[in-house]
Amino acid sequence: MAASPQSSPLQATPSSPLPQPIRVIPCTLWQELEEVKASGLLSSLTAREIRLQESMFELIGSEASYLRSLRVAVNHFYASVELKKTLSMREHHVVFSNTRCVMAASEKFLMDLEMRLGESVLMSQVGDIVLQNCPEFHRLYVPYVTNMMYQEALVNQLLQQNRDFLSTVKKLESDPVCQRQSLKSFLVLPFQRITRMKLILESILKLTEPGSDLILNLEKAIEAIHKMVTECDKGVQKMKQIEKLVSLEMLMDFGKVKSVPLVVRGRFLVHHGPMRQLTLEAAYSSRISFISVYLHLFNDLLIISSKKYFL
Repeated sequence: MAASPQSSPLQATPSSPLPQPIRVIPCTLWQELEEVKASGLLSSLTAREIRLQESMFELIGSEASYLRSLRVAVNHFYASVELKKTLSMREHHVVFSNTRCVMAASEKFLMDLEMRLGESVLMSQVGDIVLQNCPEFHRLYVPYVTNMMYQEALVNQLLQQNRDFLSTVKKLESDPVCQRQSLKSFLVLPFQRITRMKLILESILKLTEPGSDLILNLEKAIEAIHKMVTECDKGVQKMKQIEKLVSLEMLMDFGKVKSVPLVVRGRFLVHHGPMRQLTLEAAYSSRISFISVYLHLFNDLLIISSKKYFL
């Protein structure tokens, strides 16, 4: 009788060799692994148990594919001497952010997953491994995703205004290693990864036997990834708000009125838009006129402005 997928893998004895990781090739299935075929498991597992193994294996295979693309981003684009020559140090940092650290975290995560597969091709769980790696994911992914707004804006600006950058990027993108993918598609990978990881974990949870002790780790892992995605979204929204305040402050001219600093901790723009101000031309006159004004409603401030005309 085959062991249940929920059971713990056999522990190596002092006389037995230590388990070795099984290197995973992207776009393969769990049941196509030679180790699985040789084990005879496929004839003794139920269809649901096989789907569970495939879902857990999808986490490994997709991480291997993700890491392969990250290595292109780092080794092909980030490390390019020609590309560095077209950018200032600040621009290079904004474009690539902490991509190298993200790649290192992915390498460790994939090694942990492949070691679990090497311990037993009939994997017991992966939720515990995700949980162990979540603190590092949080430390790296939140600032990376938060920076993406500036990253995208700068890349678009460079492609339009920096001819050397444009030509160098086009040359790098034409290399077969990119598989016809653009620099932008490589830069967005970390954000796509954390959202996909949550979906895979939810799929594993659905296939896990109800009442199993392994459900708790899966639920904790899903919650940890969800919090990370939520924090990333909040970070992006906060940066967008700050960007709006900076742009607005540059446009504001208070003239003889005491100026008000707009970029203040905790302040954000709630709503803004044009309005018409009704004015009576004289105290006893029925004639009225309208003046176009613009309202800027903040969470703690209301500013009414008018368009400035230059002669």
